[in-house]
Amino acid sequence: MDERAVPPHAAGMRIGLLGGSFNPPHAAHRAISLFTMKRLRLDRVWWLVTPGNPLKDTSALHELNARAAAAQAVANDPRIDVTCLEAVIGTRYTADTIAYLRRRCADVRFVWIMGADNLAQFHRWRNWQLIAGQVPIAVIDRAPQSIRALASPAAQALAPYRIGEQSAGLLATRRAPAWTFLTGLKLNLSSTALRNHDGSWKSNTDENAEAPRPLDD
Repeated sequence: MDERAVPPHAAGMRIGLLGGSFNPPHAAHRAISLFTMKRLRLDRVWWLVTPGNPLKDTSALHELNARAAAAQAVANDPRIDVTCLEAVIGTRYTADTIAYLRRRCADVRFVWIMGADNLAQFHRWRNWQLIAGQVPIAVIDRAPQSIRALASPAAQALAPYRIGEQSAGLLATRRAPAWTFLTGLKLNLSSTALRNHDGSWKSNTDENAEAPRPLDD
């Protein structure tokens, strides 16, 4: 097992987990990370660059190391770590990743970070109930997906465990299931918008990424 796949950590740390294809990574991934670090009082955020999303077409997916290197350049913050952990442990499923991290880093307080668009289809993820029962979840508002997301099967099922934004700073200390819906970060940038029809990344990705906007994949 490659120990480098698990970034540096210490007992008691609060660490956000932001999973995705990062195809390509962009400024919104960074903006979301900084936003959640502040609102949730996190020490760090780990970007989990997936080998391939089981719910998406991966035919235009760039090579893993290229995406990880690009993510490292975009992150540009000592509190954001980029890892290809899922490729190392041989999974593409979030439930497996979280189970591994909870075993490997038992004294760390993890929070899963997702956009509202992911909450809208969270019920399609493998073992989504298990995920919700393992770690608290922070959902980032993403118009116009918010209404559909909050009406989704997963959001309805988890409604009793939702905590208000005013208590978001305590989310990492809450026992799962627990989740919150964070507003105030008005973003609209997506990785999809930064890809050409052939799957290549647009040459002006960095220029487009200057304005704060959010997460796609």
